[in-house]
Amino acid sequence: MEFEYSSRVRELQATLSDFMHNFVLPAQNRWRQEIAGGNRYPPVIEELKTAARQRALWNLFLPTLRPDEPGTCLSNLEYAPLAEIMGRVPWASEVFNCSAPDTGNMELLHMFANPEQNERWLLPLLRGEIRSCFAMTEPDVASSDATNIRTTIQCDGDDYVVKGRKWFVTGAQHPLCRLVIVLGVSNSGAAPHLRHSMILVPLETTGVEIVRNVPVFNHYAPEGHCEVLLNNVRVPRTNLLGEEGQGFALAQARLGPGRVHHCMRTIGQCELALDLMTLRALERRAFNQCLADFSNVQDWIAESRIEIDQARLLVLQAASKLDRLGNKAARVDVSAIKVIAPRLQTRVCDRAIQIFGAMGVTTDTPLADLFLWGRALRFVDGPDEVHLRVVAQQEFKRVQRDGELRDYLRTLSAP
Repeated sequence: MEFEYSSRVRELQATLSDFMHNFVLPAQNRWRQEIAGGNRYPPVIEELKTAARQRALWNLFLPTLRPDEPGTCLSNLEYAPLAEIMGRVPWASEVFNCSAPDTGNMELLHMFANPEQNERWLLPLLRGEIRSCFAMTEPDVASSDATNIRTTIQCDGDDYVVKGRKWFVTGAQHPLCRLVIVLGVSNSGAAPHLRHSMILVPLETTGVEIVRNVPVFNHYAPEGHCEVLLNNVRVPRTNLLGEEGQGFALAQARLGPGRVHHCMRTIGQCELALDLMTLRALERRAFNQCLADFSNVQDWIAESRIEIDQARLLVLQAASKLDRLGNKAARVDVSAIKVIAPRLQTRVCDRAIQIFGAMGVTTDTPLADLFLWGRALRFVDGPDEVHLRVVAQQEFKRVQRDGELRDYLRTLSAP
């Protein structure tokens, strides 16, 4: 397989890297100060969004665009290296209108929304005028199995009534958030994967209550990972996304490319951690030696380099398969990278923290935050165990359907 970046992608990489260096990195301190000053939405982001859009660094994640939709059409494979560059600063993706959960929500709307829904929600999202959130996970059930979901979407005349409790609804506290896409049960008597539907709920609808911003490792995200109560929320039937009973299929369509985005951003953060530990090893001395002279430090740096490159190739392979064959065909590849990338992040960041010593667990470096996010990412978009099961099941099927392989393997173990 050939993953050489095209001249178009290399040009975008250069433009994006230049923007990150000249605009985003100099804004880091201001972003921190605005967050510390109580701004849930740092004003600097809106200024940077304007600059990014002027340079056509906008909606880079979406493979197809209609004439009235702003952005640059890139395949998943083309977008992957750009997501890696953005990922080096965790909050930077929003600057380019490429941040989760909006990317997945825009993909959903692009694929399944009707013209009225497009006009009301998709176009403002593509223009960066509003933000959105996605309500799937619930505190009372194991949401790794979506058939457990208890939130209900009941038809009542010309309306749907939504009842339930969700949490880890990322972005619900963002001051520009206007839309909640809710996954719930619309027909409890149907087959397990045909019970669910998705409904578009304006955030200001009566009965939508943001209960709290749930801290992650004692850290409160400014945009919120929120617990949301849906208390007899009434919306028109025209707010149904797609068709009744399609909710589970829509959720799967949403998650494929988004997992690639997460993994490439993670690789960008691993690259940053590797850069930091390498520089620290070259500059720091202990026991009359440079840290870079110790063999265990050399091993950590070399292993990190090798593992990052391995993970990147697997992510690019998954992105390529998504582009060529679609989400269903790439399901196993996407599950594989979703296991590998978060584990890689915690491993590389742990090594970097060890090289930095106590400084590595303070806010003087980004390493502690990167380490914790890598650990949290092992739950985001499905826990490791679910993805490992997908990969294992594929292996079982591969051997079961290949009689010639089974016969050969039995000869190897015959007495």
